[in-house]
Amino acid sequence: MQLPRQKKLKPRIDMMREHYIPFNKEFLLEQQIALAEDPKSADDFKKLFDIIEHYYHYESFNLNRNLKQHYALYDPDLSEREREGFIGKSDFSIFKKTLLTVLERGNYYRIDEETLKAAFEESDLIGLNLAIDFNTFKDFELYARGHHKAKEKVKKFFFWKKEVEIEYYDRVLIYLNYSDADYLAAKKVKLGKMPIDPGSIALKIFKRVPKNDLETVFPNAVPKMSFKDKMLLWVPGVFGGISLLSAKVIPALINMYDAYQTGETIDLLNSKTSLNQGLIALGILSAYCFRQYNNFVNKKIRYSKTLSDSLYFKNVGNNSGAFYSLLNSSEEEALKETVLAYAFLNRSQNPLTASELDTQIESWFASHLKTDLDFDVNDALLKLKSIGLGIENDGKWNVIPLNEALITIDELWDNVFDYNQK
Repeated sequence: MQLPRQKKLKPRIDMMREHYIPFNKEFLLEQQIALAEDPKSADDFKKLFDIIEHYYHYESFNLNRNLKQHYALYDPDLSEREREGFIGKSDFSIFKKTLLTVLERGNYYRIDEETLKAAFEESDLIGLNLAIDFNTFKDFELYARGHHKAKEKVKKFFFWKKEVEIEYYDRVLIYLNYSDADYLAAKKVKLGKMPIDPGSIALKIFKRVPKNDLETVFPNAVPKMSFKDKMLLWVPGVFGGISLLSAKVIPALINMYDAYQTGETIDLLNSKTSLNQGLIALGILSAYCFRQYNNFVNKKIRYSKTLSDSLYFKNVGNNSGAFYSLLNSSEEEALKETVLAYAFLNRSQNPLTASELDTQIESWFASHLKTDLDFDVNDALLKLKSIGLGIENDGKWNVIPLNEALITIDELWDNVFDYNQK
C-alpha cells in the first residue's frame, strides 16, 4: 500500500530503549525512600514528592484548558452550533504545538513512515491486506509509548496453530486531520458515508497494539484479498474449469446431441456417464473455490472481531477525552524523571555531569529492575533547574539539600497565584 508523502521524520530504529519509564510513580518513590539515610530524610523526601506532584498537576490543568479551547473548533464530538462559538478563539497552530508538548512530556515518540509501511506489508494476527483511502485525511500521525513482547498462537492451516512472538506497543495515539468537504468531493469521497464531519480532527488512544497490525487503528481500513488469496481462488477455478469443460462436459454434450439425432442408445448412455463425471468434477472444483473464498470471509470476520476488541477493550480515549489520558501520563513521566534525578544527585558525594547521572540511573534500572531504559537526563535536569532544585556549575550538577528543597518548592507552589502580593 502506498502511503502519502509525510514530513521528514526523525528516524527511530531501536525500539528496545525508550525514554518512557515503565513503572508507576508510587513504586519508584518507595524504591528511593528505601535508600534514605534515616527516617527524617525519608519523610522529607515524601513531602518533597507530594508538593512537586501537586505543582505538575497544576501545570497539566493549564495544558488541558489550553488544549480544549484550541481544539474545540475541530472537535467532532461538539455540535455545529457549539463549534461556531469557538470561531476566532480556537487556533490550530497553538493546539498542535500544545499537543506535541504533551506527547513529548509523556515520552511518546512518532512512528516513522518506514514502520508504517512495514505494518501494511506484514501482519501478525490479522492475515489480511487492508486498503485505506488516504484522501480522507489532510494529515495523519501516529505516536507510541512503551512496548513489550508476548507469545500468541496464530492459526496457520485448518486446525494447526503456530506459536509466534509478537511485539506490541503499550500505547498508540492516532491523530487524524480530516480533509475539507470540497477536497473530499473533488476526490469522489462519499461524504454521506463518513462517520465524522469534514475538517474535523480525530484523536484516539489504543493500548496493546501489535506493531505489524498498526493499520487496524485507522477507522477507514477495508479488507482486501491478497495476491495469494486471489491466486488460490481464481487459478484452480479458471484453469480447472476450462480443462473439465473441454475434456469432459462439452464433448459429452456433443456426443449426446449426436446420439439423439441418430438414435444410438449405447453412445448416449456413455455420454451421460461422461457428463455426470464432468459435472461431479465441476462440483468438487466449485466446492474448492467456495472454501477458498470462505477462508477470506473468515479472515474478514476475524478482522471485524479484532477491530471490535480495539474499539471496546483497547480504546483508552477519544478526541478531547484523550487529553486526560495524555496529560496524566505526561504528568507522571515529568514527576518520575524529576524525582529520580533529584534522588541520585542528593545521594551523590560529588556533583555529577549529565552523562554521569544518566549512566548511574540507567545502570540502577538495569541491575535492580532488569529494565533497559534510555533515561532522558537532559529533560530531567532542566525540570530540576526550572523549579529551583538543580544547580549547574561548569557542566556539573548538584541539588540543594532536602530541608532547603522543601522551602524552595513550597514557595514555588505558594507563588502560583500572586493576588496577595503588594
